[in-house]
Amino acid sequence: MSTNVLRKAFLATEDKFLSLVRKQWLVKPQMASVGSCCLTGVICNGLLYIANAGDSRVVLGRSVRGAKEVIAMQLSTEHNASFDAVRDELRSLHPNDPQIVVMKHKVWRVKGLIQISRSIGDAYLKKAEFNEEPLLPKFRLHEPFRKPILSAEPSLLVHKLHPDDQFLIFASDGLWEHLSNQQAVRIVQTSPRNGIARRLVKTALKEAAQKREMRYSDLNKIDRGVRRHFHDDITVIVVFLDPHLINGSSCYNSPMSIKGGACQPLLVPLLVTHR
Repeated sequence: MSTNVLRKAFLATEDKFLSLVRKQWLVKPQMASVGSCCLTGVICNGLLYIANAGDSRVVLGRSVRGAKEVIAMQLSTEHNASFDAVRDELRSLHPNDPQIVVMKHKVWRVKGLIQISRSIGDAYLKKAEFNEEPLLPKFRLHEPFRKPILSAEPSLLVHKLHPDDQFLIFASDGLWEHLSNQQAVRIVQTSPRNGIARRLVKTALKEAAQKREMRYSDLNKIDRGVRRHFHDDITVIVVFLDPHLINGSSCYNSPMSIKGGACQPLLVPLLVTHR
């Protein structure tokens, strides 16, 4: 296991999807506008490997000796044009394009179309051959481009797990729009494990409803297609860590929340569509 293995997996997934877009181009050209954020975690031999493309996020909950509250530690790097660093990166990669990032409806967007700068798919912003008819006009750029605008290259991180590391929250940006890292960690810390991911989703939806001056029950009645105007998609996975397993103790003779220490790797994939 290594960060290079994860990187190759991301790029292989990207290549496979783009080849599918190419095969279906004349029949289903809309596939060129389909893409997904991708956040993946692998635990192996006491190390947590993180790879991320897009604006999903993984947050670690770590206990502090002498303190009651578990602290939140963000482990992933997000690729959203709302961040100065992402806009700076795009401008440095496309120095001759003054419109590489555009403020549209009070939101920074890449080419005025999309907020994320990295993803799996979105072929229309990576290959010029997919930025033409029969793709719908609303996705096509007026000017041709020679180099990919978006990238599938993931941000990579390796974190050595500590006995005080309690759990990991993998979630799409829909959760983090309504909950801070510390709020999410506090909910996991103070709630039963069973159904905890659902509890996080429900809390975020209640916050979304309150911001719209609605009741949660009324928000739930709105059709899914229309609800995208009220909140983004929300996907959550919570992984509880077993310190004995992390330290390499037996994978089979002690109670555990996960398997993924010295004996075998644990893969936590999260694929989230961003539209």
